[in-house]
Amino acid sequence: MGGKAKGTEAKARRAVIETALAMSRSGLSPGRSGNVSCRFKDGMLITPTGMAYADIRPRDVVFVDGKGAVPAKKSRKPSSEWRFHLAAYRTRPDMNAVVHTHSLHATVLACARKPIPAFHYMVAVAGGKDIPLVAYDTFGTQDLARHVAKGLSHRNACLMANHGQIALGTTLNAALELAGEVEVLAEQYCKVIALGKPRILPAAEMARVSKRFKTYGQRGQD
Repeated sequence: MGGKAKGTEAKARRAVIETALAMSRSGLSPGRSGNVSCRFKDGMLITPTGMAYADIRPRDVVFVDGKGAVPAKKSRKPSSEWRFHLAAYRTRPDMNAVVHTHSLHATVLACARKPIPAFHYMVAVAGGKDIPLVAYDTFGTQDLARHVAKGLSHRNACLMANHGQIALGTTLNAALELAGEVEVLAEQYCKVIALGKPRILPAAEMARVSKRFKTYGQRGQD
């Protein structure tokens, strides 16, 4: 492997750690919960299972290939949720990063089996008219991976029943930012439904908002 390739991998490993630390320090995922990955080669680089984020070093980040194998003999074990990370990359070839959190309000809604509807136009930040809820299955299983892949096929984020949330991005920063947006929306929605039945924006309006988001800010003319 050439020096450039090694440098690229080292940078990616550090970025995974930095994202995991930022996720934890922001309160998006308490303790050792949650996990982070980025697309790399034919597979991904993902946080190891059971390690405190502050203790993870670049060598501890695990490469999982496209078939779900860990080629390195002395590698750490990957996150127990590696299957749904890999499923997300297979389903969304346009995305390069996954952030999974147990953020408070998103998890509350997930445990109540409530998706986030279009109570606010910013729900469109996840790529559609709602932030869906995917079915429950035991953590780390292929069945859960299938549920997640289905939920992310047309959305960039979803809630996972009795579990938490997952967000995608073209970069690690984008995925982490979206996870933060989902948590804010989840908190707002929890407070809105405590006041009564929310007024949901129509699908046509959410389609207009989604279209405007594509050229919002520095991506085009507002």
